[in-house]
Amino acid sequence: MRLHRNLTFAVIDSIRDIFNEGVYADKAVEKALKRDKRWGARDRKFVAETIYEIVRWNRLYAEIAEVKPPFKRDDIWRIFSVWCILRGIPLPDWNQIGDVPVRRIKGRFDELSKIRKYRESIPDWMDELCVSELGETLWSKEIAAQNQQAEVILRTNTLNISKEILQKKLRSENVITKTIPNHPDALVLEERANVFKTEAFHNGFFEVQDASSQLVAAYLDVKPGMKVVDTCAGAGGKTLHLASLMENKGQIIAMDIYESKLKKLKIRARRNKAHNIDLRVIDSTKPIKKLYGKADRVLIDAPCSGLGVIRRNPDSKWKLQPEFIENIKKVQQEVLLSYSKMVKPGGKLVYATCSILPSENQQQVDKFLTSDAGKEFTFVKDKKIFAHISGYDGFYMALLERK
Repeated sequence: MRLHRNLTFAVIDSIRDIFNEGVYADKAVEKALKRDKRWGARDRKFVAETIYEIVRWNRLYAEIAEVKPPFKRDDIWRIFSVWCILRGIPLPDWNQIGDVPVRRIKGRFDELSKIRKYRESIPDWMDELCVSELGETLWSKEIAAQNQQAEVILRTNTLNISKEILQKKLRSENVITKTIPNHPDALVLEERANVFKTEAFHNGFFEVQDASSQLVAAYLDVKPGMKVVDTCAGAGGKTLHLASLMENKGQIIAMDIYESKLKKLKIRARRNKAHNIDLRVIDSTKPIKKLYGKADRVLIDAPCSGLGVIRRNPDSKWKLQPEFIENIKKVQQEVLLSYSKMVKPGGKLVYATCSILPSENQQQVDKFLTSDAGKEFTFVKDKKIFAHISGYDGFYMALLERK
């Protein structure tokens, strides 16, 4: 493999933006890919995947290169050189690279790979927290799985097409997929491709959604004609799935504190031809109180640490802080206490997170069930999904029923 100067510079600039300027990795990649319209698919793949690789293994590479953030430009070149050596990529004779101690880099890699926090490239606090909650064995397996590149998973929009016909249409556009057992609407790409450019996407035939995330809406046990509230809808991945499961019948009230996210949901709903979604911004307690006791089903896809989706967002390892997790646990309990009141007697509630920590998951449900509001609910079942077992994102979901 021969390195090209303009592609490499795009990677270096993006790493600087992510670690020094706080730019999210996906936004940095998006910006990098717009630098040169002449780049082909192979060039774009190199830029995107190299940025994510260096972000994913940053602690290990920085330790081998003996540099610390905030990174000077020379530091980033040293990290990049480590990446090249460990990938067996010949280093070009460029001024920015200089002398690289190949044997020492390989020796340090062998040495540091024996220590989990370096081998898996995670902050000390995260390693300690997850060991305390999950145990050494489970955490070791899970973080190793979370450091693998995530596959691209599609969810068929059954309002517009069947999974079998979607698969054929994608094949005609050179996008080859396969089905996933126990995920009725899911297709996984055999090779990564920009599916957003396909005619099938523009026709609203699918959404990109991880296989684990696709299980949440189904867990709510919705039926056509129901009144359903998605309380933390965001840009609406699960809202749109609910619309499919309800066959566009009944009413879905999609709520969020961020109006900008609901605007994205509005655009997606139009493309999906989902007509039973009402959008409501949570700008006070009024929109919530108006719905007390009125919903057949309530979904609380709660804000969380995101420790189940690290493989999808590798920069979250460096952006996440321990105090955020402590604060978000308080928010989760507040949200459960408040939003659960929307469920009518005999109705059902799902509490879900994309975290793998018991303190954000079953412990939150247990705490809620002992509260005054929670005493009106019965625990039905829950599901813990780990990436090292499923091969997909880490998730948690609990189904509760109001007496």
